[in-house]
Amino acid sequence: MREHAVVVAGAGPTGLMLAGELALAGVDVAIVERRPDQGLAGTRAGGLSARTLEVLDQRGIVDRFLAEGQIAQVTGFAVTRLDISDFPTRHNYGLALRQKHIERILAGWVGELAVPIYRSLEVTGFAQDETGVTIELSDDASLRAGYLVGCDGGRSLVRKAAGIAFEGWDPTTGNILAEVEMEEEPPLGIHRTALGIYAFGREEYEIHDGKIVFAKEGPIGVMVPEKTAGATTEPTLGDLRDALIAAFGTDYGLHRVNWISRFTDMSRQATAYRKGRILLAGDAAHVHSPVGGQGLNTGVQDAVNLGWKLAQVVKGTSPEALLDTYHAERHPVAARVLRMTMAQVALQRTDDRTEALREVVTELLGMEEPRKRIAAEMSGLAIHYEFGEGHPLLGRRMPDLDLTTADGPVRLFALLQDARPVFLNLDAPGSFDIAPWSDRVRSVDAGYDGAWELPALGLVSAPTAVLIRPDGYVAWVGNGTQDGLQAAVNSWFGQLGSRPKSAD
Repeated sequence: MREHAVVVAGAGPTGLMLAGELALAGVDVAIVERRPDQGLAGTRAGGLSARTLEVLDQRGIVDRFLAEGQIAQVTGFAVTRLDISDFPTRHNYGLALRQKHIERILAGWVGELAVPIYRSLEVTGFAQDETGVTIELSDDASLRAGYLVGCDGGRSLVRKAAGIAFEGWDPTTGNILAEVEMEEEPPLGIHRTALGIYAFGREEYEIHDGKIVFAKEGPIGVMVPEKTAGATTEPTLGDLRDALIAAFGTDYGLHRVNWISRFTDMSRQATAYRKGRILLAGDAAHVHSPVGGQGLNTGVQDAVNLGWKLAQVVKGTSPEALLDTYHAERHPVAARVLRMTMAQVALQRTDDRTEALREVVTELLGMEEPRKRIAAEMSGLAIHYEFGEGHPLLGRRMPDLDLTTADGPVRLFALLQDARPVFLNLDAPGSFDIAPWSDRVRSVDAGYDGAWELPALGLVSAPTAVLIRPDGYVAWVGNGTQDGLQAAVNSWFGQLGSRPKSAD
């Protein structure tokens, strides 16, 4: 029986990101993926948010995505575009890039980290005991792992087999999504009608001055609303033709479907992100309507929150209790995403009363304070973990400062590329005694003279030191003393005296 420290079920964006994080930490991780390769049929997520771009930047791989995507102000709430170009981040924009490209680039990175992927296989069951998990595969073989992480989508077998409830709301709307061949070109773009919102587009496009300009040739991507939500059968060419004729009086010479699927606004969330040695991330932990574009981004950020914690537990530097902070931190984030998504779905209804409400919301979002608050929420830049009272930086993401060090200038994110915790001393060298933790926390003496500014919050007072987790969030803030530093290091990175064990 093949053995790994961690097995990840699913090689989508969440599973790939988690495997990369674990590999960076020196953990023996493998992925089980049902697809024979990274190819992806159909249209899934369409881009990366500002916070996800920051995450990729801190691992040194963001340029790979920027080289293939299109930078644009794509943050929005329902139908209202929200500009974040004045936000204090290097990535004060979104990146338009289809999921198939995001996955391909992530898979390339994971390949460089030598993570094995068992392809054309699925997890069909598992049994966990005191020392690990025995995982059954679809070829009747088995794997043994210390932990199993379900990144296997909204219909997650891992979640179901673990007996974790998936609570929430049934669908109220349904849509057919397809790529088709048509004799006539339909009106490209988004169309609001009395029957719902329709959209036509092409695979290739460019963004000019915030507007999408589609290619002149190629198959047509179509999204049409359905009369009833929650259909369980696969949609057909006939279903699509009927919907088009009902709205436009023509099917534009529809004669071939390359692929077809449906999605709804079903909103559900796992009641627990962990059950013993089983963990959930991404769509396995939360599903919702794609409006707002937060699904893929939330999953990738789940992975970055979980990866370093799981690595420390596998290595023995931290107790298993550290894994409970994963649910404590990420469950509220996804609950908020579900709430924001449901609100946007409601605003997309086409009756007169919703139209009046939408006008009021649009007017509000034209004001400075509401714009900043909602835009920070939609871009992921407002995420804040509750670590108790203290400096505004506590529990928030560390800004990517341009630091000066004895070795020359360095960006803060560059210090996080190896996914290790960092103690950043901005006071005189030697002001803090971090030596006892030198085997697990990197210590950097640096200077920074600029303003400290956070998205949605604005200017904050400059700290004398910060303790930064591998995911970039601030675990402790110093004000000239070491008060609370030892407790923070022990809590997040293991008690002194705990010996790391081999991760193999």
